[in-house]
Amino acid sequence: MQKHFLITGGAGFIGSHLVDSLLEQGSHVTVIDDLSTGRWENIARHESNPNFKILIASVEEERLMQEEIPRAHFVYHLASAVGVKLIIEKPVEIIQRIVRTTDFVVELCAKYRRPMLLTSTSEVYGKSERTPFREEDDVTLGASCKRRWAYAAAKLLDEFLALAHYYQSALPIYIVRLFNTVGPRQAAQYGMVLPRFADAALANRPVQVYGTGEQTRCFCSVFDVIKGLAAIRDSREAIGKVVNLGSNKEVRIVDLAKRVIELCGSSSKIEYVSYDDAYGTGFDDMQRRVPSTELAKKLIDWNPQYHLDDVILQVIEDRKSRDYMDFPKNS
Repeated sequence: MQKHFLITGGAGFIGSHLVDSLLEQGSHVTVIDDLSTGRWENIARHESNPNFKILIASVEEERLMQEEIPRAHFVYHLASAVGVKLIIEKPVEIIQRIVRTTDFVVELCAKYRRPMLLTSTSEVYGKSERTPFREEDDVTLGASCKRRWAYAAAKLLDEFLALAHYYQSALPIYIVRLFNTVGPRQAAQYGMVLPRFADAALANRPVQVYGTGEQTRCFCSVFDVIKGLAAIRDSREAIGKVVNLGSNKEVRIVDLAKRVIELCGSSSKIEYVSYDDAYGTGFDDMQRRVPSTELAKKLIDWNPQYHLDDVILQVIEDRKSRDYMDFPKNS
């Protein structure tokens, strides 16, 4: 039987790659996306595919969701706000969008008994200094007056809500915490570091590193993440669990900037920008963010296959070819 998947936020960076993968497998895919942060160009090539349907609409449209969720065999709930910059600039809108949409989607999934995978974020670990981050570790969020933690708190509430349905009614719920997923189609305008660095280096502009650049992150290819999302969906042992997906190979942000400049063949220089100048006063950050992927390995035998240079080169080629480039392409 041909499976039917519903993907909220399917025109976004990760969602569109998930659409590609599912359609390649012969599945039927319906996407609901209001294009507030997603892009039509990400999924436009599938418009003529009879197995694909795109609805440009909000996930909060009740009549639409009442029709579409019962038709699906499985729901991927990816619709969410993305990027620290957006959270800082529009905190009320973002908090409401995150919590309301998840509440609405999971309630309908419970009503129609449809299994659901919720994508969460490494942000929920907050300022914890115990690394690597394990799924059952305590979390340490910053003060409520520091706006960047609103995203972490809202996504953590999403997790609590989804798991409450699992505990109360045995609804099949899967939760995945993603760590700095990167790759082609990722937008730069919301503060995403790798496409932002690539854009600047390709244009020979200064590559702006926020803070000291000594902070480390672990970057994971979107292609590895998509494989993980598929495998978790098919794992009964993953039901009711939170699972980290990400690379555990740390890199300093300043070293990432240097490597992007090198691989672009760029003459760009590194320019350091304070957090206050980048995000306004009162911004808070964490020094390290490293996942434990032991649970993913145990449940689905998952390990990232792409190295950082592979991903950087993929992003560079993507930025050269896309119509959102605002500078001439390098030869």
